[in-house]
Amino acid sequence: MTTGNPSYTNPKPCKHLADYKLNHGLSGYKSLQKHLKTAPHGKTSVGKPSTKTPRCISCDGFQDIERAELYCCVCCDQVYDPDFDKAVMSKHIMGITGDKNGDESIGKRLVKRRRLGSGVVEELVDSKISKQLISMRDRRAKSCYPLGLRGLNNLGNTCFMNSVLQALLHAPPFRNYFLSGGHNHETCRKRSVDQLCLSCDIDVVFSAAFSGDRAPYSPAQFLYSWWQHSANLASYEQKDAHEFFISVLDGIHEKEVKSRNQNRDNGDCQCIAHGVFSGLLRSDVTCMTCGFTSTTFDPCVDISLDLDTSNFPPKNTANKSIKPDANSSMSTLLGCLDLFTRQEKLGSDSKLYCQNCQERQDSAKQMSIKRLPLVLCLHIKRFEHSPVTKMSRKIDRYLQFPLSLDMTPYLSSSVVRNRFGNRIFAFESGESDISAEFEIFAAVTHAGTLESGHYVNFLRLRNQWYKCDDAWINEVDEGMVRASQCYMMFYVQKSLYQKANEDWSHLPISPRRNMFGQ
Repeated sequence: MTTGNPSYTNPKPCKHLADYKLNHGLSGYKSLQKHLKTAPHGKTSVGKPSTKTPRCISCDGFQDIERAELYCCVCCDQVYDPDFDKAVMSKHIMGITGDKNGDESIGKRLVKRRRLGSGVVEELVDSKISKQLISMRDRRAKSCYPLGLRGLNNLGNTCFMNSVLQALLHAPPFRNYFLSGGHNHETCRKRSVDQLCLSCDIDVVFSAAFSGDRAPYSPAQFLYSWWQHSANLASYEQKDAHEFFISVLDGIHEKEVKSRNQNRDNGDCQCIAHGVFSGLLRSDVTCMTCGFTSTTFDPCVDISLDLDTSNFPPKNTANKSIKPDANSSMSTLLGCLDLFTRQEKLGSDSKLYCQNCQERQDSAKQMSIKRLPLVLCLHIKRFEHSPVTKMSRKIDRYLQFPLSLDMTPYLSSSVVRNRFGNRIFAFESGESDISAEFEIFAAVTHAGTLESGHYVNFLRLRNQWYKCDDAWINEVDEGMVRASQCYMMFYVQKSLYQKANEDWSHLPISPRRNMFGQ
């Protein structure tokens, strides 16, 4: 991985915004810039102006707007524009380095624009401001935050992408692969004019995150590359973070198997995606008549868990849930894992063919984990669809989770022995190759409803929690994480987590060094 600046290709802009810029230039941005305000924690929003302009065309309102982002009323969607991104970030910087009053227009003090062809070149005209910016950049590079902790700009409903990218950037073995040159976007031969390489663009994101620059980064090139690999998901609409995670790993895997002429469905694939995240699930289906058990194994890059409903609030006679208190609305991660590995009797309409009885019989199914991955991703099923009502909803329950997780009770050896009264069985090798002790390092949370929500990532680095809300990163306490609704939880082997913590203390800004060797 290198720190060179690649040539980026931004996604195609909104046609209506492009027409507006063609007719009016950037004058609208400069006008709006006067009303941007930066909160103490660095979040930029549109404040209520002293006059009654500008107003929203749709609602005629002019109250504070929580996020300084563009929204096209014709497309009915958020849109990304790099020029607007620059305007917002310039205001953010000047809000920190400007004078005490902080009211002077950026257009007057900071920027002089001149056109070169189709581009816009920004020049600093105030040497004093220039020195302040350099000084601030040096201070941010020496920030007490761990190296690699950098905000990601929202490119238009891309919080789902940013939250998962933060987890990938800080998964120790995955990070180790890219920072040690496992994939170099400058020398990769898989990239072509017509087809981008997803691994290359992930490598670019790693270069940016670990460059030492603390200013928020816009992963526009990565988004465009992901769109190419997942054409069915290519839009500015909000996507599911779990679906994005799976598609990214699949995109990395697909490129690797094509270059090595491997079987795409090979469970023993050693591409970086499967080498880090892939585990093996065991499924035992037992005939309820003769006791014959059929066993199958399936590779997985995550484990999807139903929320433990053992302490769900009761329902009244109208079949409506009684409003729960703080304790009754809490599920536990261990309860979810217990539920996942619990034997389940299949319905009469799901009878399976028994090889011993030679006919379809009632049966019971039990899941367990044959092989653990280096990084364990646990997906909490918060979105459910009712086949009866044909409606979908989000399950708003909090999840109690441990920082240290022992997966031994959920391994196949433990589950099968427990099923047969703790009798000793001989198991094939594989389970003992990877430690069952894990530490949490990231949690992707979801706030809001099924139709309208927002993803945030909480990172645990050096035993300190950080909230990554798109471009904004704040140090938070553990209580804030537990008060959020976890959707995806990332655990890494305890030894790798401890090794990563040790390496943080003397981590240089050197992307070509093997900093996290296992």
